[in-house]
Amino acid sequence: MPNWYYSKKSLRKTPSLLDNILAEKEQRYRREGARFIINVGTKMGLRYDTIATGVVYFHRFYMFHSFRTFPRFITASCCLFLAGKVEETPKKCKDIIKTARAFLTEKQYMSFGEDPKEAIRYTGGEAHQSTEEVMTMERILLQTIKFDLQVSHPYGFLLKYAKCLKGDKAKLQKMVQMAWTFINDSLCTTLCLQWEPEIVAIALIYLSGKLNKFEVTDWVGRTSRHTRWWDVYVEDISVELLEDICHQVLDLYSTPIPNSPRDSPPESPVLPPKVSGKHSLPSSPPKSPAAAAPLPPKEPPAGMPIPTIDSSKPSVPPPPPPEMQEPPTPPIPYSLPPPPPSQPYYHPSTQDFPPNYPPPPAGVPPYVTGPVLYPPPPPGSMPPGMPPVAHPGYPPPMRPQAPTGVPSVRITRVTN
Repeated sequence: MPNWYYSKKSLRKTPSLLDNILAEKEQRYRREGARFIINVGTKMGLRYDTIATGVVYFHRFYMFHSFRTFPRFITASCCLFLAGKVEETPKKCKDIIKTARAFLTEKQYMSFGEDPKEAIRYTGGEAHQSTEEVMTMERILLQTIKFDLQVSHPYGFLLKYAKCLKGDKAKLQKMVQMAWTFINDSLCTTLCLQWEPEIVAIALIYLSGKLNKFEVTDWVGRTSRHTRWWDVYVEDISVELLEDICHQVLDLYSTPIPNSPRDSPPESPVLPPKVSGKHSLPSSPPKSPAAAAPLPPKEPPAGMPIPTIDSSKPSVPPPPPPEMQEPPTPPIPYSLPPPPPSQPYYHPSTQDFPPNYPPPPAGVPPYVTGPVLYPPPPPGSMPPGMPPVAHPGYPPPMRPQAPTGVPSVRITRVTN
């Protein structure tokens, strides 16, 4: 099975960062994709485990691909579509795209492609959206995550650990509820790529207890060698490790989430304008479009040409990963072992093996369908293309009887 846990050093070398995307922008794209899956899944009534599975697929996918190559919202829709089938809560692809309309801008929504055969017409507009992009993306996603579809989540471990804690039931209930909320929000981070779900559940229970000023002093199965309650389940977990996980979740609340995220692929980083004199940036947007001052045109960095987009050419879907571009390996047909010199060749699909014929290797059925590669026949034996030797006594020495009333005719050979 593949290892889906990475160190912080590996997380600083993702394909997006190597593709000249800033680390802050990559984190924002991950948050937006995860939040998009949560919002769409919640609106469609999917279970929490289905939504969490889709988010994990999303994070794992972008450990192998860049946000410049694959738009995050198409990938997120594909992850939710695949997670629904894996968790046995399937939803139609067109329903996922239709629900996503409420959380995307018109330009972002049009990135799903156009196919008149599979089009979905909406009463509020004339856009025709299709499922072609998502269905194509599903094959790339399966190839990327190596068909490892089963995912564990911290929710089950949270409930398991909470049943073993002792103390005030009201405080325990409040602590568990807060820890559950922390797990929901941790999906917008990369914790699922760093630690196992057991450790994440323990860390968020620890964080919830600290915020609620509730310390667990007794638990089920406590012994003298267990100094902390999580030692019963996972050993050698330091408090420093738990606090590092807690800080990653708390940092999420200090980062604002934009209401209308930008499109991907991302733009080049733009520095904020310098403020000079008495002029300053407005504290709030203007109430009317007319009151807004026109923005000056953006100047490209020195030495960088302005890219041009040819709208006459049709859009081409992103290329599949290198694994999918390689031609498939042709299957190797099974070759029968050579028979003894005294035995003719038998075709296994029409006749059984004779007593002295060597049986096929273990695991190979006695009847083979399709083309069979026969070894070269030994000298003096029958070639493979001819039928086997007739059995003695076959066909029986019978000839048809003459009809009644017709005299028999005897043919006599005349010799000179």
